Amino acid sequence: MKVPADGAATRQSDAPQAGARGGVEVKVPAVVAAGDGRAAKSVYGDNKAYLEMDGRSLVGHAVAVLQQVPEVSEVWVVGNASRLEEALRRDLEGRLTKPLTVVPQFRNLLENVWETYRRLLPGAGLEGRDPEPDELDLPVLYLSCDIPLATGQEISAFIRQGLAQDCDYSLGLVTEACMEPFYPRDDEPGIEMAYFNLAEGRLRQSNLHLVRPPRLGKRQYVEEMYEHRYQKQLGNAVRLAWTIFADDGGGVRVLFFYGLMHLAGVVDRRGWRRLADLLRRALPVDRVERAVSALLDTHFRFVVTEGGGCAVDIDNERDYDVMKRRYDEWRSGQLAAVAARYGPPALPAALPTLDVRLWMEPEEREEP
Repeated sequence: MKVPADGAATRQSDAPQAGARGGVEVKVPAVVAAGDGRAAKSVYGDNKAYLEMDGRSLVGHAVAVLQQVPEVSEVWVVGNASRLEEALRRDLEGRLTKPLTVVPQFRNLLENVWETYRRLLPGAGLEGRDPEPDELDLPVLYLSCDIPLATGQEISAFIRQGLAQDCDYSLGLVTEACMEPFYPRDDEPGIEMAYFNLAEGRLRQSNLHLVRPPRLGKRQYVEEMYEHRYQKQLGNAVRLAWTIFADDGGGVRVLFFYGLMHLAGVVDRRGWRRLADLLRRALPVDRVERAVSALLDTHFRFVVTEGGGCAVDIDNERDYDVMKRRYDEWRSGQLAAVAARYGPPALPAALPTLDVRLWMEPEEREEP
């Protein structure tokens, strides 16, 4: 991943055609995480997936935008199956261009990720199946359900860049410049952003993950990092630091990078930008990538996209209220920004063809 001095992501001219491997176009299934397990954060006492924005549930927005991504072959949503089916049928029935399957949630995020993967493999039965040796490198796009400003162009760019890197886990980032339109301004409220302070700049994690699930040697740490993801809370930071230190693939080296990133984030949020800039000089992207690779026992890389909508998620009541108030303005601005950077959407916003399909338990299947 390269981020030039002006903070904009670059495309490598010598990279293979993104989205293609060996001359064959690659399409990936997408999995939308909409569960309400122990690590999920509710807003106004409810699962964020069902909050409404502009007359559509947040999970409906996530599924709808994936219809505009040519690299996505099909969409799977994991969560409370009966409630998801009701919401998605209301929002999108008859307005889908890609197969949509709802999967009942499992015990935690890790199981949601892995068990949905086992069910989307070709020919998998109701209980799913483990991948064959020639399927270990099949990538899957994972994304959260609470990003109503996401655009098809940015998701498409992320997938293409991730496939071009040919790694096991690509995590999306966006530049600080992309996030500035969502800040408070004049008398209008905005959403405060947290950033990774890296040597290449201040970068915010988006909600896009391109993963080869069988290649994650230590998948359990995905759950650990998700449960302790709110690093503004000291207890979460300490628990995750201990997990990293105790791991035989992490240890002191990985803990050093994690601690330095956390410290740079703390001083940055306090407004001490000069000190934050000094600290992040010791955090070049390639070193952080190697540290995460060691922790997860995989080949990990960052992918920077330009747009920003995929990084604006809803974590609390205030964010939701602000998003509702400024949604039309932010949405139109986001569409204009990605059209200028990536061009118009590659696929139409709606083409009625398909319906919602529920991944039913064996006893619920209808006999032909």
